[in-house]
Amino acid sequence: MKILHINKFFDLHGGTEVYLQALMDKQKAAGYEVHALSTISANNNSSVDAARFVERFNMDRREGLVKDAKKAVAFLWNVEAKKATEKAIKELKPDVIHLHNIYHHLSSSVLRPIRASKIPCVQTLHDLKLACPNYRMYTENALCNRCLGGKYWNAITHHCLAPTMAPNMLAALEMGMTKFFQSYEKTVGMFICPSQFMLDKMVEWGEPAPKMTVVPNPVEIPQELTIKEKNGYLLSAGRLSTEKGINILIEAAAKVPHILIRIAGTGPLEASLKATVVRLKLKNVEFLGYVRKADMIPLRAGAVAMVMPNIGYENASLTALEALADGVPLIASRIGGLPEQAIPGQTGMLVEPGDSDGLAAAMQQLWQLPQAERDRLGQNGRKLVEQKHSWSKHLSALEQVYRGVIRNA
Repeated sequence: MKILHINKFFDLHGGTEVYLQALMDKQKAAGYEVHALSTISANNNSSVDAARFVERFNMDRREGLVKDAKKAVAFLWNVEAKKATEKAIKELKPDVIHLHNIYHHLSSSVLRPIRASKIPCVQTLHDLKLACPNYRMYTENALCNRCLGGKYWNAITHHCLAPTMAPNMLAALEMGMTKFFQSYEKTVGMFICPSQFMLDKMVEWGEPAPKMTVVPNPVEIPQELTIKEKNGYLLSAGRLSTEKGINILIEAAAKVPHILIRIAGTGPLEASLKATVVRLKLKNVEFLGYVRKADMIPLRAGAVAMVMPNIGYENASLTALEALADGVPLIASRIGGLPEQAIPGQTGMLVEPGDSDGLAAAMQQLWQLPQAERDRLGQNGRKLVEQKHSWSKHLSALEQVYRGVIRNA
């Protein structure tokens, strides 16, 4: 089978790209012929398809009137990306096209040649952008459903993407266009949701339920699970941004001063979070800064639990899956896809998002559990990953989806 993956970035820009690179490697090893279409960057991984890649625009800064006008047009309809897609389809003749994140940098222009070719197409929903202009359904420090029912002007009035007007206007216009023409819905044969939460949310926002299927995210599973004494600390890992709820974790930390909490990651709230720790005179909170993937392994080995105090939606957290694969229980907010991973009494504990008292109580409860009970939770987490999140099961499920859209084309 010949597969063409289309994603706006081809370097390790974020979680989507880490997944995509791993997926392509696994598919090649399994005997597929795999190709890619993306944007140009000096940091890109090597690709035999790089000659077809298109210009990458920097959407995060002003670059003069002419350049910004060019970017605005490409944001809505990227002619170069459309032509590159036509060329890739003509030259490669793929059996199936697998879309990932194409929004803004490649734009919905790539969908037109895919429809014209009648080549079966699937798309993995790595975030909420199919329904929400700002990808997250989170703005003004709270969950948001203002655009439900096509009310995309709210992206402008609430500045959902940026403080300045232009990006919000473009995002609202782009969403209005794609929904009016049903660009994705008429092109994609099946939308792949990494969590049941994602499927339910898309259907709630009006996407076609028959075109939605759940294929859980995969994770590398260590060969052996070594049960260790874990009396050192609770661990949190991820971007230090509002929706991750780290401020709630710090409030909870003040209520359990005897429990050490280590926080891995950086982000826009790093300075203010550190200032809060100083103001509260907390001695039990340690910021680790950016931690490489390999260095997370010994950190997880010494952790009593992974704490995920989110107040915004998670789709299917890789951080949670890696913890479970390493036998580390979860303490997580009852929000988004996290309840599918932190199962009370089985793989961890759930707390209400934003409830620092409840979070502190859960941390204290898990901290006091006998080691045998902690090990049981860890072993259950490992089993959950083996049953639902192995790469072998993921590849098999994807092939079923591919063959289904090919059969129905």
